[in-house]
Amino acid sequence: MSPADLSVDLGRGLVLPNPILVASGTFGYGIEYGDVVEVDRLGGICCKGTTLQPRIGNITPRVTETPGGMLNSIGLQNPGVDAVVAKYAGTWAGWKTPVIVNVAGESVEDYVEVVQRLEGVSGVAGIELNISCPNVGRGGLQFAIDAGAAGEVTAAVRRATDLPLLVKLSPNVGDVRPIARAIADAGADALTAINTLSGIALAPSRRKPLLGNIYGGLSGPAIKPVALRIVYEVSQVVDIPVVAIGGVTELADVLDFLAVGAVAVQVGTAIFADPTLPVRLVDELTDECERRGIASYAELVGTALPPKPGAPSSKGVEYRP
Repeated sequence: MSPADLSVDLGRGLVLPNPILVASGTFGYGIEYGDVVEVDRLGGICCKGTTLQPRIGNITPRVTETPGGMLNSIGLQNPGVDAVVAKYAGTWAGWKTPVIVNVAGESVEDYVEVVQRLEGVSGVAGIELNISCPNVGRGGLQFAIDAGAAGEVTAAVRRATDLPLLVKLSPNVGDVRPIARAIADAGADALTAINTLSGIALAPSRRKPLLGNIYGGLSGPAIKPVALRIVYEVSQVVDIPVVAIGGVTELADVLDFLAVGAVAVQVGTAIFADPTLPVRLVDELTDECERRGIASYAELVGTALPPKPGAPSSKGVEYRP
């Protein structure tokens, strides 16, 4: 029997060799892990968040461990899009693995300008919009928590580029479904779900928050149930692919996310403890397909979804009759 087909079509010509990607912020620009990871065996790399101008990031402390995960408040430290292209794109162009550039900004114009500078760059396979950023034009509220703002920035970027476009959802909302629909209607090729949950940690004295920026993003196994719920809900209301993120540490997590409708997963926080995990998951998924006697991993996608869309979790989840 031939090995199962693990290829993933995310739209607009972006076909991944397998459904195991590495998440933005956990794998640098890929170069940093070249000596310890077989980069060309990954399904895709979502590189570190990239902005129009260089950013020095937030004040320290920036990271702390939590039960079942970690809080980070890096603040999108990066050298700016021009430096990223100059330093890394040439290497990316020589890899088999597609590199998706994670883009952040503080205005619609910021996002559009960054994406325009990536357009046509050899080695850039796609864009992932991090819209969990403050919208300066609307009082600093995140694009990701408002359907109108999320749709607006997605549509503007869609007009500015022919590159495959993924948009990353925030879990910090009451009902994510209208936001997901707005992004899909605005022309996104795929969704990624989810970004980190907002949280804090306390300093040992308990007289102030530990992180220099007060708030951080919670990631790791602790957020997997939330990520599963959002992928489950979103997969029922959009017709574009959903890529899952949140607490993947083993094959069982991959299978769970596929079952609720994801076509691929990103491995994030677990990479810090074991950089070889994503490649190992590719092998384990291949073996699992062989064990089940299936020709394509796609047979594992959506098996836990209901036959028709159900009620959102925001409708009284704690008080089901």
